[in-house]
Amino acid sequence: MATNPEKIKGPASYFPSIEKNYGQPIDHWMQVLKQAGPLKHMELVTLLKTEHAMGHGHANALVAAFMAQVRKL
Repeated sequence: MATNPEKIKGPASYFPSIEKNYGQPIDHWMQVLKQAGPLKHMELVTLLKTEHAMGHGHANALVAAFMAQVRKL
C-alpha cells in the first residue's frame, strides 16, 4: 500500500507556483530579499509587488519564508 506524500504547508506551498509564474528559482527571490537590506515584512512585500510585479500572496509567502530563515541564523 502506497503512502501519500506529506502535503507541503505554509509559505512553501506557494513556491512551485512562484517559480512557474515568475521564472526564477526560490533562491533567486531569497537573494533579492537579502539584498534589499533590513526592511520590515510589509516593506519587503511592497518591494516584490512594485519592483517585480509579484502578486500579494506570492510576495507575502516569500517574505514569510525569508523572515523565518533569517530568525534561525
